[in-house]
Amino acid sequence: MPRMRRKDELPVKTCAQCGKPFIWRKKWSRDWQRVKFCSDRCRMSGKQTRA
Repeated sequence: MPRMRRKDELPVKTCAQCGKPFIWRKKWSRDWQRVKFCSDRCRMSGKQTRA
């Protein structure tokens, strides 16, 4: 079994909507390159401002 990483070793991105940093989650492991928003709320408000 692979060794677990500490939280400070995980990759970090900045949210495209609110500008807050967010940390890699296992749920995003396949799509980490495409993740732009930290939450559903930011994702939805990002769509509203572009329209």
